[in-house]
Amino acid sequence: MNQNKHNHNPLPRLLSEALSYKDMEGMIKPTIHVDEFDSKMGDDDEIITVSFFVRDRQAAQDLANWFEKGYDWVLDADVSPGEIRPGRYLVFIEMRRRSLAGQHIKDALSDLETLTELSVSDWLMHYDDQETEFSQEAFDRLVPLSPREYRRQKNQDLNPLRSASGIDVKSDYESTPEIKKLQSAAGI
Repeated sequence: MNQNKHNHNPLPRLLSEALSYKDMEGMIKPTIHVDEFDSKMGDDDEIITVSFFVRDRQAAQDLANWFEKGYDWVLDADVSPGEIRPGRYLVFIEMRRRSLAGQHIKDALSDLETLTELSVSDWLMHYDDQETEFSQEAFDRLVPLSPREYRRQKNQDLNPLRSASGIDVKSDYESTPEIKKLQSAAGI
């Protein structure tokens, strides 16, 4: 009996492919969408979600892997379970809502240049129904970079609706013993 015929390697075959120069040219729409989707890693006030439209499922999976393995600030990267539109997938990344978020995104877009031939200045950013040219400065100005700032911004947007509905308005600040003492002294 030929032993080679039944010789099974108990170790799975490892894939050793990596993304190379221009592998994603024309595959990614040069727009990042910020905070359009809920976080699956935590509360939205703690996590920034950034998504990318990719024109091929395999390219989307490669991009998600590239983000997840290449950046320690990426908490999670994932691909939409199905097509968003025919031949269009979303790649999501999640990161902590912190002051360095804009710098991290700028660095990632800069690194993507070798894969896409898109420079940082070619990218647009979509946030809160606004589209603007991406820059770290625009990101830092528009996107809340702390949980507290996120809650303040969301309360500012929702408080007029709460008030009109007869629901208590949420405060934009955290009460401290000093503030409580002042309020008590003022009779409020």
